[in-house]
Amino acid sequence: MVRGRPVKSQIRQNIIEILFYLGKGYGYQISKIYNEVFPQVTQRSVYYHLRKGVHTKEINVNKIKEEKGDFSWGDTVEKIYYELGEAAEPRGEGRVKEFLKNSYK
Repeated sequence: MVRGRPVKSQIRQNIIEILFYLGKGYGYQISKIYNEVFPQVTQRSVYYHLRKGVHTKEINVNKIKEEKGDFSWGDTVEKIYYELGEAAEPRGEGRVKEFLKNSYK
């Protein structure tokens, strides 16, 4: 019997579905969309699966961008933009497509 977490994850698959229709996105944006379309998960879990997806080549880092603004922790934020990787297998989840088409700008 194999020990540890399974390689496949429904949360990571849902993130792949979001990135399939979104094209590219950063962690907080993906987390907000995820919690609107699928059962609620924590931001920490979304970030874990983004990092794990990069490790498994299902997700790639598109770019890392530093943005200025007025945040509670300071005046800059680092956004890591993700996109689908070579090992991603999107299924074409209709709920994500409808949500992004109708209510997400």
